[in-house]
Amino acid sequence: MGTSIFLLGGGIYDVVEQPVIAFISGGRIIPYYPEALNEQLVGESIATMILYSLSAVGLLLAYQSTKYAYSPREAYTMILIGLLVFIIGWVVVEFYLFPAHTKPFQSGSS
Repeated sequence: MGTSIFLLGGGIYDVVEQPVIAFISGGRIIPYYPEALNEQLVGESIATMILYSLSAVGLLLAYQSTKYAYSPREAYTMILIGLLVFIIGWVVVEFYLFPAHTKPFQSGSS
């Protein structure tokens, strides 16, 4: 599972291209490369890998809940926590990290 998270998070790109970790613009640290779908920074890769790992942990918790068939309350709690963790990881990746590439970048203070 760790290998697939590394590949999906852009680990091969990081090893081959050796991009910078993040860059500073207007006193802010930018961990992603704005307005470029074909570029990536190491900070973005790390954030994506962490969020994919969070989602994987959520799915594993939901799977582990099936082992508590004789304790429905515990099983229900684990599956809800697992699905909640999975959804949080997925939503942050889909609606925060990926759209950051298409937003216009404004340097400096506005």
